[in-house]
Amino acid sequence: MSDADADADAENGISVTHQLEPYDWSGEETAAYEAAVEAVNGAVGAYSALIAAEEGKAEPDQGVIGRAHAAQFRLAREREGLRPGDPHQIATARRHYARLAREVLDGHA
Repeated sequence: MSDADADADAENGISVTHQLEPYDWSGEETAAYEAAVEAVNGAVGAYSALIAAEEGKAEPDQGVIGRAHAAQFRLAREREGLRPGDPHQIATARRHYARLAREVLDGHA
């Protein structure tokens, strides 16, 4: 799948899981992959909260909003790169994106 196809799918609300190659998942791998996807989604949501807070200001900083939108786009692409067959990548992603969401919500990102 090309990057343009992936971008179009994301804009059309198509699940990232349709892009996965056939793979026999264990229950543990399935749960870990889903948790990693949810961690990314949590970070995307944190940026949504940041955008909403900035837009609610009397004089919103368009730079903050633009950077947050760019981060959301980057996160969507990174989410597409998660591979359930790579337990190290999945574990690292879960930690990283959960921490990122906390940092964004705390104003440290």
